Amino acid sequence: MTQVTGVKWTEKLGIPSSIAWGYLGILIFMMGDGLEIGWLSPWLIDQGFTVQQTSLLFSAYGVTVAVSSWLSGVLVEALGTKRTMWLGVLFYILGTIGFLSFGLPNFNIWWMVPFYALRGLGYPLFAYSFLVWIAYRADQERLGTAVGWFWFVFTGGLNVLGAYYSVVAIKLFGHYTTLWSSIFWVVLGAIIALIVNKDKLEPNQGSSAKEKLYELIKGVTIVKEEPKVLLGGIVRVINTTAQFAFPVFLPTYLAGHGIPTSTWLAIWGTIFTSNILFNLFFGYIGDKIGWRNTIMYFGGIGCGVTTLAIYYFPEWFNGNIWIVGLVAILWGGLLAGYVPLSALVPSLVKEDKGAAMSVLNLGAGLPVFVGPAIVGLLIGSIGNAGVIWVLAILYFVSAILTKFITLPEETK
Repeated sequence: MTQVTGVKWTEKLGIPSSIAWGYLGILIFMMGDGLEIGWLSPWLIDQGFTVQQTSLLFSAYGVTVAVSSWLSGVLVEALGTKRTMWLGVLFYILGTIGFLSFGLPNFNIWWMVPFYALRGLGYPLFAYSFLVWIAYRADQERLGTAVGWFWFVFTGGLNVLGAYYSVVAIKLFGHYTTLWSSIFWVVLGAIIALIVNKDKLEPNQGSSAKEKLYELIKGVTIVKEEPKVLLGGIVRVINTTAQFAFPVFLPTYLAGHGIPTSTWLAIWGTIFTSNILFNLFFGYIGDKIGWRNTIMYFGGIGCGVTTLAIYYFPEWFNGNIWIVGLVAILWGGLLAGYVPLSALVPSLVKEDKGAAMSVLNLGAGLPVFVGPAIVGLLIGSIGNAGVIWVLAILYFVSAILTKFITLPEETK
């Protein structure tokens, strides 16, 4: 295996030295991909689009993200990591060019939707394929830490650096040019992850079309061969369901208790700063006390309790911003308690780790729909409190399910 010169010190941090440059590439790629997350929807509405139109745009994007998330693992097995990641880069660039050249300038939602959806195929193929790469390259006893570093750079680029860059870029260049600049950062990240990084993970099978089709089918049949992989996928869906449900109804609820939306947005940003730091912490903790224990107690039970607190504390403490902010940040930190899931699930199988990761990656993409769907379907009948209890119970259920995701005896 090719080692990256000058970065072996990363082994001490829990980052496999052979793919250390890839982590930096993921950080920069995701910064480019995530630069519009915090402002594209309200900006489009300011330009005259309706809420329904923007919802359609992001729903289509969410569909392709979910599909691409599932495909990422099995495509790594069929095509190899670098080919799969380059495919993600290609989809991102083509989708962005189409969106900004044909859709947005003409304010034509019917051009915008397919190109933005095409763009959604990009980051899962790039980032989640690298996650499979980590599963093959990291030492078993430090896999949790290696995965923690992945989520650190992934979230750091997507939710933090992208947002901070946009604040500066929009002032200097405007919204439209800022969107175009995402291609520069995505390509730069790809060069670092795929060219500067010399390591290679070749296809698991041969190069015949029949064998490649077999690898794609493995993404489905793996759940029959090892049902615990399916349990891991379900737990992964529950992991971030509340993350996508909260923004739909929580700001309005909090505003009724004296916490304005602007304050909530500041709290929401701080939540993910906390989450980034705890991604590393729980990756390390998982290697020390066990991956299942970390997921069950910190992820499942911890998030369940703090989800309830996020709802009830504003009422009990008269909308005290500091108390509500603290419990929200705690929820964001405990959300990272699920980080060892990305070490646990691929360790359930000796081979076909890509197929196992595909199920897990699909679980990462589905909450984009599941979270808002729970709110839309239930809030009219059971109200805000009922929705919160549903989300909290889901977290508790995930702790129970994790109890049954036991590793084979030959692994730790």
